[in-house]
Amino acid sequence: MPSAVQPASGPLAGITVLDLSAYIAGPYGCSLLADQGARVIKVEPPSGDNLRKYPSTLSSESRAFLGVNRSKDGVALDLKTAGGLQALLTLVREADVLVHNFRPGVPQRLGIGYAELQTLNPRLIYCAVTGYGEKGPLKAKAGYDQVLQTMTGMCVAQAKPGGAPEVLYGSVVDYYAAAMVASGVASALYERERTGLGQEVGVSLLRSALAMQSARLVWADDEPRELDRDMRSGGITGIHPTREGHLYLSANTPHFWKALCEKTGLAHLASDERFDTVRKRAEQHQVIVPQLHEALQQHSALEWEQVFGEAVPCAAARRVDDMFDDPQCLAEELIGEFEHPVVGRYRGFTRAIDFGRTPGPKPFAAPVFGADSDRVMAEYGFNAEQIDVLRANGALL
Repeated sequence: MPSAVQPASGPLAGITVLDLSAYIAGPYGCSLLADQGARVIKVEPPSGDNLRKYPSTLSSESRAFLGVNRSKDGVALDLKTAGGLQALLTLVREADVLVHNFRPGVPQRLGIGYAELQTLNPRLIYCAVTGYGEKGPLKAKAGYDQVLQTMTGMCVAQAKPGGAPEVLYGSVVDYYAAAMVASGVASALYERERTGLGQEVGVSLLRSALAMQSARLVWADDEPRELDRDMRSGGITGIHPTREGHLYLSANTPHFWKALCEKTGLAHLASDERFDTVRKRAEQHQVIVPQLHEALQQHSALEWEQVFGEAVPCAAARRVDDMFDDPQCLAEELIGEFEHPVVGRYRGFTRAIDFGRTPGPKPFAAPVFGADSDRVMAEYGFNAEQIDVLRANGALL
């Protein structure tokens, strides 16, 4: 059943997703599906998605909520009422996908576990986003991005030499899990085309945090436990101070190392056999880095970008605000304009994947709480009197 907001398009056109999730991982995974043409109906409890309440410099709505819930219709149902549960089950009968991030056991208590919903809709793809998975001693524990970062070694790996563990800000585990939601659901939909049957799809923050560290998670039989599994290439590749601002440099290949030396006036380093491999340069970083830092004082970070051009991979350290008007982002149409009933006009990210033949619909703003409840219920066969009864009983908001 396509959205009444705009015509369906995109590779997932015709697919309906019920998003019962909150925070970032599940909701943004559903927005990625919406980018690809799926119709996404966000179903919130009476208290709303907790992300709506997060601190924000926007006065009328959470910036985070807007950012991770684009292109969805908004419905508010109380699943703890008989009417709210029955309304959801009506949606489930015609849906293709349901995504939630309840802890294991909660869906069963609400009457929306996979076993219950599969009998209503055998074609349903049922995606559960959990902190730690569906089994094991931590299965019932609430999982959060930075908790999983800390547990899985990411914060220790991020620490400066001799320093305390450091969090990677930006909800990196949540966003990676969101990509796993979209990928897993899309694969299950593809498989359903062959078999006609839905299935459960499990995504956890634990799996996502470990998947992000696959290059570190290699332990040969003859290696000790306490081993530096860091993938950083040493003191050359990294962020360095310039005359004005900071600059990230990557010079791992012989070609880039030579170009870096030549363009900074350190050509003698390129011909020195003490520094002719990445490993040697890492071992000798205390010799190289002071000379590099002195050379980088010739220009600002932005000027060095121009000097290095395509010869040396680099980037001046910028604020995220700069991306709104960045020429490359604008050329790729990564920033679009949105209209929100409360916030008004704002600019934001558009879509993460580019499809040449089926580009997908134009993104639209995240829903106001319960904004589409009446319209969606009417689309699914509820008449005005039934909708009024649901609202009077507190089942529909």
